[in-house]
Amino acid sequence: MSERLRLKKNADRRLKAGHLWLYSNEIDIDETPLKGIEPGAQAVVEAANGKPMGIAYVNPHSLICARVVSRDANVRLDRSLLVHRFNQALALRKRLFDKPFYRLVHGEGDLLPGLIVDRFDDVLVVQLNTLGMEHLGEEVVAALDKVLSPRAIVFKNDTSGRRLENLEHQVEVVQGTLPEQVLMEENGVRFSVPVLGGQKTGWFFDHRANRSWLNHLVAGKRVLDVFSYVGGWGVQAAAHGASEVLCVDSSSDALAQVAENAALNGLAEQVTVAEADAFEALMTLKAEGEQFDVIILDPPAFIRKRKDIPNWERAYSRLNREAIRLLGRDGLLLSASCSMHLAQERLIECVRGAVRHQDRHGQVIYQGGQGPDHPVHPAIPETAYLKALGVRVFRD
Repeated sequence: MSERLRLKKNADRRLKAGHLWLYSNEIDIDETPLKGIEPGAQAVVEAANGKPMGIAYVNPHSLICARVVSRDANVRLDRSLLVHRFNQALALRKRLFDKPFYRLVHGEGDLLPGLIVDRFDDVLVVQLNTLGMEHLGEEVVAALDKVLSPRAIVFKNDTSGRRLENLEHQVEVVQGTLPEQVLMEENGVRFSVPVLGGQKTGWFFDHRANRSWLNHLVAGKRVLDVFSYVGGWGVQAAAHGASEVLCVDSSSDALAQVAENAALNGLAEQVTVAEADAFEALMTLKAEGEQFDVIILDPPAFIRKRKDIPNWERAYSRLNREAIRLLGRDGLLLSASCSMHLAQERLIECVRGAVRHQDRHGQVIYQGGQGPDHPVHPAIPETAYLKALGVRVFRD
């Protein structure tokens, strides 16, 4: 391999600690000019003394200019290595789950930066989020076919991260035939998943364990599921004995899917839907004198950039404040955030302030994160993004 990336002196510390990212200001551009490397190409990463440290794919136009794919400078990320990594990832999921519904590949957490694969039995949904992975699209399909022989492989390449890499959106079935309904099961409840038109890959597997925790506490309760999407939280609550569930979302398509998923489980009578902006819905429900025993707040990633943190922290605080006004005297709030820029302690602070604003008491009785099919890379804090708080909210 002729391409090389020479690091500046002492710029190899993070790599030695296990990190997979290289920033453009860490490269010795006098020795190895970034602009001389074709975007998407793979290169040998060298320490300042010239010692090989591994293989990375390169995008000279991105702040993260290279992502390490192997510590062995003699290999390439190709179909063979992809098959090996997919088998490693599959072995973990088979140990964790007894049914084939999970995130199969979680980017850096599975040593495949820029690649996401969600598995819905014999349907695989793939996201190629970087230029380096985009170049390997055909090899990814071939490797997945070899490891799992799926009925269909879908490319769901419509993430915001692709824009940062100057990649176009692409949503299509790239192999096989997609069944009319893509069905999956989570915590004993069945769902139809909109893999082509839905958010992300069509489903959010990361909250599986958090939903399981809440499912044990909803029997006989009146439940409000805000930002419900297709009913992951709300339909499961109904299936586990909630007396009544209201799912609120701004998308009519998502709510149609909620109704379908409720019917799929024989829960049509327990689950109702409301199409509305979350903040407006919370205020309207309060004005109408509504009250709930359990409220779920699982918003999209409000905070996308570090500079946005103060504004969006205020939004999280307001959201929790409005929700708590709708809780009965002894209620349960499930407050979540998938924004990696919002630290766990800051989410707790948002909830604390919201509880006190309503002159109530709060007890954090559960702190959850992403499920084990979304492994955290110990050297990359950004891979630990999901927070879920279970908070008992009560009056004296």
